[in-house]
Amino acid sequence: MDGNSVKQAAREAGNQDALLMAARVGYAVNGVLHLLIGWIALQIAWGAGSSGSADQSGALGSLASNTMGRIILWIGVVGWLGLGLWQAIEAVITREEAKDRAKYAAKAVVYFVLSWSAFEFARGGSSSSKEQSSDFTASLMSQPFGTGLVVLVALAMVGVGVYHIHKGWKRKFLSDLVEHPGPTVVKLARFGYIAKGVALIVVGSLFVTAALENDPKEATGLDGAMKTILEAPAGQWLLTIVALGFVAFGIYSFVRAKTARV
Repeated sequence: MDGNSVKQAAREAGNQDALLMAARVGYAVNGVLHLLIGWIALQIAWGAGSSGSADQSGALGSLASNTMGRIILWIGVVGWLGLGLWQAIEAVITREEAKDRAKYAAKAVVYFVLSWSAFEFARGGSSSSKEQSSDFTASLMSQPFGTGLVVLVALAMVGVGVYHIHKGWKRKFLSDLVEHPGPTVVKLARFGYIAKGVALIVVGSLFVTAALENDPKEATGLDGAMKTILEAPAGQWLLTIVALGFVAFGIYSFVRAKTARV
């Protein structure tokens, strides 16, 4: 099978109604995830005694604590798997530049990981994003030139954060939609993308700290980033703004589920 045949097969697979519906469901469940992360972050900011982590594992664990939440998790397994497959297909068939192919491929990996994580929580297991981040950093550090590898990961994470801020500020997200969502949703999306970007830049800075101090435990992921923001001057208010940004992104994700260009 030649390259054109592979692309044609991928294109036909990507046009299947079931896959496109699953992708839209994935965006909707993504909205739930961001709402929960924002809510946990708000509790942390105001000392409400949240025992969860303000990250993916904290949000998924919150869902796994009740029957309705577990139903949403199983829906998320299918939805995120659909989103991952769709992004992977786009990476194959797109005629855009290599960087765009890489972007689609990276998003596919993210959604596949989310699907697997949701599956683990839905069947009664658990995992910690913080521990996964530290373990990943420790694994990198054990390799030749490990510190340099961790710095590269940090720079990549900062780059993703800057990309989110740019996408939000310049309203680039509108190209992801088939129609204009209205001024209110645009404001929510801009706020959400910028807040996520700031949080991801802080995550990248934690990887830098881990590299400089040769301590993998410093790479604590999104939850660590939220708590780092809290420790900054006026941190309570800064974390509140970031948390509300995640809530705003969650609301935008519901709109994107309906109007996404898939």
